[in-house]
Amino acid sequence: MSDHEPCELGAPSLPLAYKNDEFLKRRDGRPLRILAEYLHPLSQFRHERIHDTVVFFGSARIQENDSPLSRYYSDARELARIFTEWSLGLDANRQRFVVATGGGPGIMEAANRGACDAKGKSIGLNIGLPFEQKPNDYISPNLNFEFHYFFMRKFWFAYLAKALVVFPGGFGTLDELCEILTLTQTRKLMKKMVIILYGSEFWKEVINFDALVRYETISPGDLNLFQYADDPQSAFQILRESLLSNYMSPEPTDHVPGFGEEEEETPAIAKSRV
Repeated sequence: MSDHEPCELGAPSLPLAYKNDEFLKRRDGRPLRILAEYLHPLSQFRHERIHDTVVFFGSARIQENDSPLSRYYSDARELARIFTEWSLGLDANRQRFVVATGGGPGIMEAANRGACDAKGKSIGLNIGLPFEQKPNDYISPNLNFEFHYFFMRKFWFAYLAKALVVFPGGFGTLDELCEILTLTQTRKLMKKMVIILYGSEFWKEVINFDALVRYETISPGDLNLFQYADDPQSAFQILRESLLSNYMSPEPTDHVPGFGEEEEETPAIAKSRV
């Protein structure tokens, strides 16, 4: 006589793998979760005809009040408003240079709010954190994303952006700024990126770029990777001139493929140098 337990007849089958939450949340499901954080935004950007973005970074702690830094909230809102009003008139078939933020409060809220003031779309790339970070009320509903993986969130910041405006901020803002500066410095992305440090007094005190040159940890030419601006109108003029020159001109501005040329696909994910 066999010691084996008899077979259980009529046992229910396992659910379809893509409907099996228990599997998707396990370690073995991690590659699928990562891929989903690439494919879901891509699908939404295509549906909304988002071609490219201008990213606003800055502190979640700067609020619309009477604090010493509160003017940066007002400036971010005003810059996003006038920039969005301008960008809405560029292309009837696609959404060009859409304001994108980290989706949270502070400067991020101000930029999404400014785009909303102009009746334009804006993107929020939110991420779950233990404090400070929750989606603000001004993000366009179909462009309000929640990420688990920082690196996938950073991908969508970098690879759709044609420009970056960095307001005063802390560790997160510094991390995001240095990420883009490194990609630009190393020419990893086959596109031109205008980077504006908004608030020259703050940035020149917080980061001594001249000292980095003096100690030969960066090259003198690396100081040309970014520009300063101290009011919304000046920042807007820098953005407008750069974007028109690099991405709306009928002729290439140099001999690097992709510069000055219209990309065909939507969204225009930047090609990477090998």
